[in-house]
Amino acid sequence: MTGVEGTDAERAATRTDAGAAGHRMLRRIGTRDFDFSQQVAVMAVINRTPDSFYDKGATFALDRAVQSALRAADQGADWVDVGGVPFGRGPAVSTAEEIERVVPVVAAITAARPELVISVDTNRADVAEQAIAAGAAVINDTSGLGDLRMAEVLAASDAHVVITHSVGPPRAEKPAAHFDDVVGEVRAFLVERMARAEAAGVPRDRLIIDPGHDLDKNTLHTLEITRRLDELASIDAPLLVAVSNKDFIGESIDRPQGERLPGSLAAMTACVLKGARIVRMHDIPETVDAVRMIEAILGWRQPVRLEHNTHPTRNV
Repeated sequence: MTGVEGTDAERAATRTDAGAAGHRMLRRIGTRDFDFSQQVAVMAVINRTPDSFYDKGATFALDRAVQSALRAADQGADWVDVGGVPFGRGPAVSTAEEIERVVPVVAAITAARPELVISVDTNRADVAEQAIAAGAAVINDTSGLGDLRMAEVLAASDAHVVITHSVGPPRAEKPAAHFDDVVGEVRAFLVERMARAEAAGVPRDRLIIDPGHDLDKNTLHTLEITRRLDELASIDAPLLVAVSNKDFIGESIDRPQGERLPGSLAAMTACVLKGARIVRMHDIPETVDAVRMIEAILGWRQPVRLEHNTHPTRNV
C-alpha cells in the first residue's frame, strides 16, 4: 500500500484528527498556505555576500545565487531567504549596494518560481521596500524593527515580517553578551516589538518571531533559549529558528565549520519539538528528510509508503 504525499491538499488530507482539533495557526505567505499548528516549513539560506560565515562567497555571483535558490526549491524547501549583508562584524555595506545584491535575486526567483516564498534578510526599510516590490513575501529583520521606518513599510504592503531578537545594530563591535534571564528578556523584546508593528498597522497574522540563536548571545545563552523554547513558542505567532552551523553547535560538540551538520539537525529537531515551525537551514536535502520524519512521528504526515510487516507472508 502506498500513500505518496505531494500537494498541500494531499498533505492536509493525511493529518490526524487530533492535530486538526487543536489550536490552528493558519498563515498565507505569498501564494502558499501553511498550517503551523501541524506543519514545519523549511527555509533555505541564500547568501549574496562575499563574506558569509558558511559558504565564504560561493553564491555571491547573481547567477549562482539564483541557481542555489532554485536548487533548494527542487530539494523540497518551502521558501528561500536571500541576504546581502551578514549580521556579524565586517566592512560596511551601503544601502544602495545591499539593494543591488538582493533585489535582482528576488526578481529572478519570482520570475522562475512564482509559487516559492521569498524572504529577504535585511534590517533596512529602504531595502525592504524595494525587495517587496520585486516579489519578496517576507522581510527577515534581524534587528527586530530597529529601523523606525520598517514597520511603516511593512504596513503599506502585504508582506510578513520576522521579528528577531538581537542587541544593538548588526555589523557592529559589541561588548560581551550579558543577560540576567536570557529567555525572559528575549520574550519581552519580541512581545514589545510585535506591539510596535501592530501599532504601525501591521496585522498580527503577518508577524513571525525568531529568538536569534547566537545573535549577540554566547553559547550558554543560546543553549538555554533552546531548552526553554516552549516559553517563546507560547507567544501567538509562528516561531522561526536559525540554528544551522552556528557557533553554539561548534562549541558544544567541538566541531569546526563544515562539520556541524549532525549537530545542526539535532538542534533543529529539539527546536521543532519545543514549538519551532519554521527552520532556516543550509543543508536542504538532509533538513527536509529530518523535518518530514519529525512530522511523521508527530502524526502530522502519513508515511510515503507502507510495506514493512503488512504482507501476511512477510514478517521480519
